[in-house]
Amino acid sequence: MGYITYEGVRTPSRDVVSDEEVAMERIVEDDEQFMRLPITSLDLPQEASFAGEPVPMNETDVRERFDKELQINTFLHSNTLFLMKRANRWMPQINDILKKHNIPEDFKYLPLIESALINDISPKDAVGFWQILKTSGKELGLEITKEVDERYDPLKATEAACKYLKKAYAKFGNWTVVAASYNRGMGGIDRALQDQQVKSYYDLYLNDETSRYVFRILAIKEITEHPDKYGFKLKPEHLYQPEKIEYITVDQTIKDLVAFSKESGINYKLLKLHNPWLRDEKLTVKKGKTYRIAIPAR
Repeated sequence: MGYITYEGVRTPSRDVVSDEEVAMERIVEDDEQFMRLPITSLDLPQEASFAGEPVPMNETDVRERFDKELQINTFLHSNTLFLMKRANRWMPQINDILKKHNIPEDFKYLPLIESALINDISPKDAVGFWQILKTSGKELGLEITKEVDERYDPLKATEAACKYLKKAYAKFGNWTVVAASYNRGMGGIDRALQDQQVKSYYDLYLNDETSRYVFRILAIKEITEHPDKYGFKLKPEHLYQPEKIEYITVDQTIKDLVAFSKESGINYKLLKLHNPWLRDEKLTVKKGKTYRIAIPAR
């Protein structure tokens, strides 16, 4: 990002002022107004918890790490605002799956910090809302081929993430450590706990990303649950709503998904929007296999 300074800008004569000079004056005024906007330090909550496990807010480094992530995410402004808008569409559905698997509700915040609820690819080729690697996805039962990648299906990816979370909890017996392991891996967290001879995430000396990870979750949880407290004014009608869809069961190969979308009464854009797991322009269906393709409800 480039920065423009206006030191030494000539003040135009009031007798003759060009359009260009008027535009420059407005830019300077806007810039000065922006610089006057207050950046406020925030009060930390007196108590905090993750998955029912208390955060040791009496520890100086814990308070400062939480403070940093709360401040960052509050003043990301539009990013955090749109995150909350998208969350209204997806978090109820994600939470239903977590509940089905007896995973604490606070884990619904993981995909918010992992992907901002956008089907994106990380520099390490992790994919989807839950940022799942190809090898991990296959181990967790997701189909990943040239034509189909279920990591892009938010709900199937949530089912896969639940398998990981349950396995991690069986190993660690602590949900906060489980959350940290989602970032660093079970092996990495286990080695750190053993090497440093501690049991709590908050007592671990970790790499920067994992050290911040749980606090990023805590910050998003706090802001999402108390948006007014942090200056976010969201009208209910501005929140993104779950879209009404219906499913077509497919048990035969589709050679042309564009033609299929037209036959289904929609366009290709809507087909891809509701089925991001379709990664090619065709869908090969093996004998005995079926797929459910979502389309807008009619």
